[in-house]
Amino acid sequence: DLDKLDIRVGRIVRVDDGEGSKKLIKMTVSFGGFTRTILSGMKEERADCKAELEGRQALFVVNMAPRKMAGEVSEGMIYDIGYEAVPECEVPDGARLG
Repeated sequence: DLDKLDIRVGRIVRVDDGEGSKKLIKMTVSFGGFTRTILSGMKEERADCKAELEGRQALFVVNMAPRKMAGEVSEGMIYDIGYEAVPECEVPDGARLG
């Protein structure tokens, strides 16, 4: 089933608070040729999500059906932003994993 996932490197270009939620952040993520809005419940896990995440690359699943969360639509899913889920060095935005 993992072979069915489209996992790509994306650059988090903007982070905003999720409207009406204590947990959600709203990320604008560039994948080179396209941009997605991706929501994640990590607001309470970091002191300053905006400062910690903006400009960083991470791994995202991009072939999931859009999902409405707290009145907004998420167009993908971020992998945990820990050391295992970020590229070891800069790679082109949109690069496919595997």
